[in-house]
Amino acid sequence: MARREHVMRMSVEQPLWRALAGYRVLTMLYAIGLFASAHDRYDQPWVALAYFAVLFGWTLATLPRVNNAASCTKRFLAVDLTVALTGILLTPLADSHHVAEGGPTLPSIWTAGSVLAFAIKGGWRWAAFASTIVACANLVERGVPARDTVHNVILVWVASIGIGYVVEVARASERTLARALEIEAATRERERLARDIHDGVLQVLAMVQRRGAVIGGEAAELGRMAGEQEAALRTLVSGGLVPVPRVSEDAGEGAVVLRAAAEQDDTVDPTAPVDLRTLLAPYAGARVSLAEPGAPVPLPSGAARELAAAVGAALDNVREHAGPDARAWILVEDEPDAVVVTVRDDGPGIPEGRLAQAEGEGRLGVVQSIRGRLRDLGGSAELSSVPGQGTEVELNVPKNARKTRGKAERR
Repeated sequence: MARREHVMRMSVEQPLWRALAGYRVLTMLYAIGLFASAHDRYDQPWVALAYFAVLFGWTLATLPRVNNAASCTKRFLAVDLTVALTGILLTPLADSHHVAEGGPTLPSIWTAGSVLAFAIKGGWRWAAFASTIVACANLVERGVPARDTVHNVILVWVASIGIGYVVEVARASERTLARALEIEAATRERERLARDIHDGVLQVLAMVQRRGAVIGGEAAELGRMAGEQEAALRTLVSGGLVPVPRVSEDAGEGAVVLRAAAEQDDTVDPTAPVDLRTLLAPYAGARVSLAEPGAPVPLPSGAARELAAAVGAALDNVREHAGPDARAWILVEDEPDAVVVTVRDDGPGIPEGRLAQAEGEGRLGVVQSIRGRLRDLGGSAELSSVPGQGTEVELNVPKNARKTRGKAERR
């Protein structure tokens, strides 16, 4: 039996980093293209050539830096913004006439990529800081607050702050989703353990208590202790177990959810079909009749085992509550889209309100061992009982059933 830990990584900001990397390359080529188309108009083209050589090498060399928030460090952001500011301030030296005519700066719209890196890394506050510095550099480069300059400055400022705010909201949503998945996984693990404990330990303790009371003497004391342990264990199961899953800190690549998979035999494929009849056959006996189709009833092995365990839990309830002389019947129906198994007994039936009372006392046989299993399979369990006329449990499982926990593992 092996325990495996499933890692599921979620990050809505990761596509933003990939888009930023592409944006930096395209805008770098665009800035170089602008210079190439008008290089003869520059007063000192060698200044522009030197800057574009640095810009070309810097953009390509730092592509790994804009893959995620962890690699995009504060030092990188500072140097990257310095490269953009240097290009803005060198523009009048390279082409004073072009500046007077309201032309673009040397880095042109590549500068926005530096500001967006701040936004994705640190949110809207970092974006506001970087865009304000770029705005000051543009005003110094122009000398006067021209209309086009102010327009571009405000556009970059608003866009970067908006993207930064969206990133902060996305990160908060990731943490909320990760916490929800943690709670969901812990709840299902608790229910699985509660079913296993009910089917095994609690049943044995209850039997020891009953047999000890019948035998008497020292066995009665042993039965009393077993009854106390049964009550304590039922309280523990109904109150909750220590959650196995956990959620790590959000570290740049999205919220990381670690979910412990159920212990199971790795050699058994839970999707491989098995004949349900072979799993139900051991339940047949002198007081349990099994009626089944003549042809195989295939179900995925994981779903078939859970369904058989639910049938076993229903028969345990018959023996415990209807008495050792009660008879039970198991009817298996193979329908086109589902398998229906009905367990019926001729016991005294269940008084109205008894199931709710039992659940309140921590007795989870019907809630967890039967209904919980069927819910995990995407099926349903219907219980009907008339006092004095026995009880009937109908278990309905779709033929494409998979255990919910198995779905999560495969995702």
